[in-house]
Amino acid sequence: MVAKYPNEIKTSAMRLFIVDTLATIVFFTAIASFSELVIAGMDPEEVLTTRILMVPIMIATARPYTGWRDWLLRRVAPRKRLTTIIVDIVAFLTFQGPVYGATLLVAGASFGEMGAALGSAIIFMILLARPFGVFIELVRGKVGLRSG
Repeated sequence: MVAKYPNEIKTSAMRLFIVDTLATIVFFTAIASFSELVIAGMDPEEVLTTRILMVPIMIATARPYTGWRDWLLRRVAPRKRLTTIIVDIVAFLTFQGPVYGATLLVAGASFGEMGAALGSAIIFMILLARPFGVFIELVRGKVGLRSG
């Protein structure tokens, strides 16, 4: 969608914000809920509480992340699938890594705990970066939006 007028630009930006935010909440709520229930063995009530607490963070970071990803994809302009995968991984690590680190710091984790948590999170970030990128593109396509 190419905006011709200022109101179209505002509408397009708002649509990207809404679509990217909802897609982020759906994707990561599903993935994290599974992980918390099955892998971590948390009680369903704990999972629900955690997922509810994460919604404001996802609202605050979803569009800035997808904007960062869009910018990197435009800059690199990958022509091969492997390059696109690498860009998704780099975008995810360079944006979500510091966000997660800051969240751990605010939560009161020690530097040792932060190192362990970030170390394991990096593995998940690498594994989830491309599936999330594909999901964002799919959702945007379903509502008639192109990547920023």
